[in-house]
Amino acid sequence: MIMVITISDKILTDNNLNENTLLLNFACYLYAQQLATMGQARHIANIDQMSFQKALKERNIYLHISEEDFEKDLKNLGIIQ
Repeated sequence: MIMVITISDKILTDNNLNENTLLLNFACYLYAQQLATMGQARHIANIDQMSFQKALKERNIYLHISEEDFEKDLKNLGIIQ
């Protein structure tokens, strides 16, 4: 299923937005609300992972990572055994 949302140019210009900014803000919102995974949100915003993580940081949105995945990352970095 594909959803199409029509937003007038006037609304975008009145709010100093463009299509890319609107999509990025929407993707960040969905990720912050845990309604989309990082991969899904990045796809919506059409940007790479590092750019998306930077956008999250700029909006003070924290990464969603499980304790198990965090522990694996620490082990892979050699911080814990």
